[in-house]
Amino acid sequence: MSRIKARFEKLKAENRAAFIPFIMAGDPDLETSLGLLKKLPGSGADIIELGVAFTDPMADGPAIQAAGLRALRAGQTLRKTLEMVRTFREGDQDTPIVLMGYYNPFYAYGVEAFLSDAKTAGVDGLIIVDLPPEEDNEMCLPARAVGIDFIRLATPTTDDKRLPDVIKNTSGFVYYVSVAGITGKGVGAGEAVESAVARIKTASGQPVAVGFGVKTAEKARDFAGFADAVVVGSALVDELGRALEDGGGGADNGVNAVLRLARDIADAVHNAREVGAR
Repeated sequence: MSRIKARFEKLKAENRAAFIPFIMAGDPDLETSLGLLKKLPGSGADIIELGVAFTDPMADGPAIQAAGLRALRAGQTLRKTLEMVRTFREGDQDTPIVLMGYYNPFYAYGVEAFLSDAKTAGVDGLIIVDLPPEEDNEMCLPARAVGIDFIRLATPTTDDKRLPDVIKNTSGFVYYVSVAGITGKGVGAGEAVESAVARIKTASGQPVAVGFGVKTAEKARDFAGFADAVVVGSALVDELGRALEDGGGGADNGVNAVLRLARDIADAVHNAREVGAR
């Protein structure tokens, strides 16, 4: 059983949603980023999304774009990101890690070589934003063949005609984008998101995570009442970015701020289904 499936089954038995934080690998440098990665499970992370820095992140808003640029300026590469995962696995064999990014770095690495190295490093899943279902032979099916889950995005514009193509080779979970747009910009209305999650769960038989624009513990709690997982990225990346801009402790203060917010959101997500929580 994959780490992702095992984690969702454990949480289902506990009647809890998963908290999935996103951080950018290498932001603001490799050492700081690795230190933050290692501490996230202790702050309530059930699954971790690790961003792969890219020069043209078309689905990302200003916060994650800035994080990617900081990482690239510090010399972060896909190979170094895999080394981060490998080092993380030395102390944590249970927390699933999903790499999220764009196809170009993976293509440049070489798909076969990347998948072999990713599996050895301990990567559990991939979200490749710009690879549609029509290109499943590029990365999705090869990843599935070596035991790495391939997670697809569904959006408010994914209608009943399109949905079967989106979910047919998806594994691990389906990532529902709560709004049509880029990361960090607004969030979907609760009733509409809840209806979409129910529709996707029925069609796919997979857990459904909700993300894009979830910035507060209150909104995360709302979504965790009906979704299988809640993804928070821009809010966490913003905390680090503000600390770096303010100075006075810099990255260390930023890491502490990220972990505090992660704990608050994790508590909200994990307790969302208790009586009276919603």
